[in-house]
Amino acid sequence: MKIIFLGTNGWYTSPTGNTACILIDSKDYYVVLDAGNGIYKLDQYIKENKPIYLFISHFHIDHVSGFHTLAKFEFKQGLDICMAKGRRKDLDTLVHPPYTVGIENRPENVNNLPFDVRLHELLEKNNDLPFPVSCIELFHAYRGHGYRFELDGKIIAYSGDTGICENSIKLAKNADILIHECSYDVAKDDQWGHVDPTAAAKLAKRSNVKKLILTHFDASIYTTLKKRNGAKKKAQKIFPNTAAARDDMLVNL
Repeated sequence: MKIIFLGTNGWYTSPTGNTACILIDSKDYYVVLDAGNGIYKLDQYIKENKPIYLFISHFHIDHVSGFHTLAKFEFKQGLDICMAKGRRKDLDTLVHPPYTVGIENRPENVNNLPFDVRLHELLEKNNDLPFPVSCIELFHAYRGHGYRFELDGKIIAYSGDTGICENSIKLAKNADILIHECSYDVAKDDQWGHVDPTAAAKLAKRSNVKKLILTHFDASIYTTLKKRNGAKKKAQKIFPNTAAARDDMLVNL
């Protein structure tokens, strides 16, 4: 199984990277985490006719701006888009004219996507998908959700955007890889729901994960990749098996 980081910035695209998007290439499925600007690179990596599942953590623009580029793809297998239960209204607000092309075959969506789209609203457990996935509400402005997957015998936990909260342990516990946001460089007491490298590392240690990968670096704070490396070193003092993601980085699991 391969994990490719297509977009690792938070807030906006800059010379350090595109906004949030990650591709998991497992044996039987492609799993895409969020649809920031980095999603435009999907066709560089999706070469097989495996089912494609796109999971949206929340609907802030840096995580969904890539919906506007979906029309460039020709996925013969179609696309399954997954979100937390109750978030369909947010998708419907964003992904249709006049903002972009529609994703469903409706009369009003004359120029809809050139492939089939299937929508899924997920609960925390017992979701009707072909592999185990938990959709766990975390702490972020206007609600955000993380995802916990079991693929190829491995557990992958993805935070989306969040501050540390009670459900963070539920998300991360005993994961083979925890992919966690790292918007801040130092701890801040704010209402947005973000973390710094120290908080992410403490969560990884407490949750007994095997590897922590930091991503979603706030583009206004982490203006160079060198600063990301500083965040990695800070986290490694608490949790040694920590990496800092950069665009197009590939991790084998």
